[in-house]
Amino acid sequence: MNTTPKTMQTRAVWIVDDDSSIRWVLEKALTAEGIAWRSFANVVHAQAQLRQETPAVVLSDVRMPGQSGLEWLTILKAQFPQLPVIIMTAFSDLDTAVTAFQQGAYEYLPKPFDIDPAIALVRRALQEQMPKPSADLDDAPPTTSSMSDLLGQAPAMQAVFRSIGKLAQSNATVLITGESGTGKELVAQALHRHSVRKNKPFIAINTSAIPKDLLESELFGHEKGSFTGAAASRKGRFEQAQGGTLFLDEIGDMPAELQTRLLRVLAEGAFYRVGGTVAVQVDVRVIAATHQALEARVEAGLFREDLFHRLNVIRLRLPALRERAEDVGLLAQHFLAQAAKKLGVEVKILQASALRVLQGFTWPGNVRQLENVCQWLTVMAPAQQVSAADLPPELLSSAPNTTQQVSQTAPPTWPVATLRETTSNSQASTWQNGVFEEALSRLRFGQANVIDTLYEELEKAVIRAALDHTQGHKSEAAQLLGLGRNTLARKAKALGL
Repeated sequence: MNTTPKTMQTRAVWIVDDDSSIRWVLEKALTAEGIAWRSFANVVHAQAQLRQETPAVVLSDVRMPGQSGLEWLTILKAQFPQLPVIIMTAFSDLDTAVTAFQQGAYEYLPKPFDIDPAIALVRRALQEQMPKPSADLDDAPPTTSSMSDLLGQAPAMQAVFRSIGKLAQSNATVLITGESGTGKELVAQALHRHSVRKNKPFIAINTSAIPKDLLESELFGHEKGSFTGAAASRKGRFEQAQGGTLFLDEIGDMPAELQTRLLRVLAEGAFYRVGGTVAVQVDVRVIAATHQALEARVEAGLFREDLFHRLNVIRLRLPALRERAEDVGLLAQHFLAQAAKKLGVEVKILQASALRVLQGFTWPGNVRQLENVCQWLTVMAPAQQVSAADLPPELLSSAPNTTQQVSQTAPPTWPVATLRETTSNSQASTWQNGVFEEALSRLRFGQANVIDTLYEELEKAVIRAALDHTQGHKSEAAQLLGLGRNTLARKAKALGL
């Protein structure tokens, strides 16, 4: 444990993180701001110090050896409900963010973060009084062990995760906007799954996929004999979602007359079935989604302005996949693992050349299109290692410098002079140039089995990096590497890790 002298405040900011570099950066920044701090490498040491003093603010990592940051968050909030706890994490899944907020976190800080906003957040936490969390800590949300398709390191996706966490205990109407295929229904499901309504139904309906004449009955139900073919009374989607959540997808295409009925339900919480004379009372949270610009449709007279304002209480915009190219690799490996599990085959692994093409593609179909490509690769790619040449033709035809990218994945059978020229003229990264120089040096000294020894050393370095990144969590490291857990354990043992 380290500490600064107690200067401008009697209570210190506590930093709890097993990563010494993170602690060092925060310590220096807090010192420069005149903020007293204490620093701990794990929860055990911090918990022991808690018997002697109470921190002013806690900055805690999620994944640490022994007790996790989220587990400690629960303990801290039970003892000190007003204590601001800022959760830091390098993991980009939705459930971590939502769990942190539902268990009373003051804020969620995804790594890597800029130090200035982080210190500004600490200052704000020092000045503000934390409200008591409204969630029952015994009614905990799903843990981060359940992988969701909602993944993302991009700031825009982290903002979505943060919003879902803050909306967890709210019944506010939400409008989700974004292009087709960005995952609007997944966000709606997440909002329901992490809400107080999670044990009640989640009902989804695509308003553009149902003929106009049937949509009214589909939403509000009908009484027996109310129209030809109505042989029996039927509950609509509003009644089916009683106590839960109704997701109205593509709300921008809803017919004008049904917009009026929907407005009344949102305002009064009641409606009449088709052909009915008795008002039906419902308690339903409405989440709507559209790929269209509703403001433009309002101006064009195609969407009611008063309904727009009823729906637009909280708006969440999902970024297009081309706006978050840094997430393509993360999503692709997740979808490849899903497809492999479904088909009972080995997980495909993207080579750097393939990943460059995927990250440079514009993805008009967004995340849904990427998922389809990963399913295609799982079936069609000839080997476990997927190169750029293995990608679907429509991706290769739009990728710049495809020939050059594919040529970099070819087996190392060229003369040294040719290989050197190809490498120097390419945009190969520093590590690739380093491997080239190392291989060339060993070849000049007549070393045997160069490719085997280099491959073993490279594999060892990558596995060490994965285990370091996941802080020793083998299952997570295996998933990131595209390996089975047993395969990773066997390789680690063979490599002496």
